[in-house]
Amino acid sequence: MLSVTPIPAFSDNYIWLMRQDTSPEACVVDPGDAEPVIRILEQEGLTLGSILITHHHHDHTGGLPELIDRYSPQVIGPDNPGIAGLTERVGNGDTCRVMGRRFDVYEVPGHTLDHIAFFTAGIPPLLFCGDALFSAGCGRLFEGTPEQMYRSLQTLAGLPDDTLLFAAHEYTLANLKFAQAADPHNRDVGDALVEAQRIRALDRPTLPSHLAREKRINPFLRCDDPDVRATASQHGSTDTDQATFTTLRAWKDSF
Repeated sequence: MLSVTPIPAFSDNYIWLMRQDTSPEACVVDPGDAEPVIRILEQEGLTLGSILITHHHHDHTGGLPELIDRYSPQVIGPDNPGIAGLTERVGNGDTCRVMGRRFDVYEVPGHTLDHIAFFTAGIPPLLFCGDALFSAGCGRLFEGTPEQMYRSLQTLAGLPDDTLLFAAHEYTLANLKFAQAADPHNRDVGDALVEAQRIRALDRPTLPSHLAREKRINPFLRCDDPDVRATASQHGSTDTDQATFTTLRAWKDSF
């Protein structure tokens, strides 16, 4: 059975570790720092067989040189020559096999132009989405356009509702506070905020989240909702769902 464990890094990153009960081989996703990965591998008696990279930002790739030198893993990531150490470059529609499972690759530009996400079907399906989609939020637009990010989120929203979403940052509390402002009549958002506050008070991660839950609480996935559109209209154009997204993203940047 495949299990997924968060490895905290920096102030709010999660490096996701996948392992099988029947094998000492592990995979990590977006290792921005090698030290916490090595510590967990040694504590658990694991070896690093593969690494998945969603995009080029240093807090997702900074641990690669040391991990590659120590374990010589397979390293799969976007077709970006700026990411050193990749053994397999993948793009939209490609597949790869990790931990005995097939992963489908989706290009999801917006946060960066090279951003990809890894999805594997199963019970439940798993989505490793880096900084594209967060619980109750989405990534800031550093390189891409609002149009690109909107399309990327629509792609991810089309995955099965029972998909577990493994984002790369613990941003849930801040995102839910914005969601309350953007979707003030949504009781699910208020309930989610209370739950997230309780979880974080125990120093536990709020992730993973379910995609079905995100469709209820994430304003960036609810741009067609009349209440979200009405609130967003106070901050910019809401003529279309995409325009509503653009307004929400700009509002969130200064929230």
